[in-house]
Amino acid sequence: MIVRWSLSELPTVLAELGLERPFLVASSRWSLDVPAIGRWSEVPSKRIEVPVEADSLLAIGGGSAIDTAKNASAQTGLPVVSVPTTYSGSEWTPTFGIRSPDRRMVGGGGGAKLAGIVYDVGLTLDLPRAETVGTAMNALAHCAEALYVRGRNDAADERALEGASLIASWLPAVVARPGDPGARGMLLRAAAAGGEALALAGLGLAHAMAQALGGRYGLPHGAMNALCLPPGLRFAAAEAPDPVARFAAAIGEIDVEELARLGGFERLRDFGVPEVDLPEVAAATAARAGNQNMPRPATAAEIEQLLRSIY
Repeated sequence: MIVRWSLSELPTVLAELGLERPFLVASSRWSLDVPAIGRWSEVPSKRIEVPVEADSLLAIGGGSAIDTAKNASAQTGLPVVSVPTTYSGSEWTPTFGIRSPDRRMVGGGGGAKLAGIVYDVGLTLDLPRAETVGTAMNALAHCAEALYVRGRNDAADERALEGASLIASWLPAVVARPGDPGARGMLLRAAAAGGEALALAGLGLAHAMAQALGGRYGLPHGAMNALCLPPGLRFAAAEAPDPVARFAAAIGEIDVEELARLGGFERLRDFGVPEVDLPEVAAATAARAGNQNMPRPATAAEIEQLLRSIY
């Protein structure tokens, strides 16, 4: 996959891939001057209509836009070039979730044809604090889980440890100086490392909990990862203490709860999740692929206790 670090490189990337007629997938927020034969602006969307003359999909935005384009790619076989505007990491994996416009999960799949990624720090400078911290915590969860899931490997470990160290160092700096392109650039590189680790190793329990919560209630995936990573790590530490210790060493003296609080993320109840629903959320989590990818999958009862610990 081609990876470049400036929006000015986008025409070159498309040319290298032999793509001349990209179809743009981006919310109405983005009005960038990019080559495209048409546009789909309903993001997220459970449907997408790609013109027959398109030879590729160009996704600009966060995970919702990129997942919408990946869904279209899986349906049409067209390659995807992603221009991420958050730290979500979705640009690295062929799997995707399908959400309705109200952000409820209505499906998912895999098989997207990934072709290129173009990062540009300028597109992240106006990202609000909650989205900055939430998507960065999502990236941190990618790093943590890559170290202990069943699919872990040395290449993923290297990228995961690099990404975790950079996020711990640069996320507080970005919160303190949100308009600083240098700090934002380092956080973007950290997220790219986390996304690559995700692609190499896969997801774990924290993501499974976050997906179950976000999909059921239409809640931001980053915020749910910020809340679910700490209990996910506690469970993993009992099954894979050495990888969790390596992660803790990589992030240093700061802890994941402290990083989450930078975005105002503290309790599930703050997001209107009904306590009475926790057993059903736990059961849904237990069946998800991320939980099954753990060294020992958690039971629904164990997951319910983890959810109650952050309620």
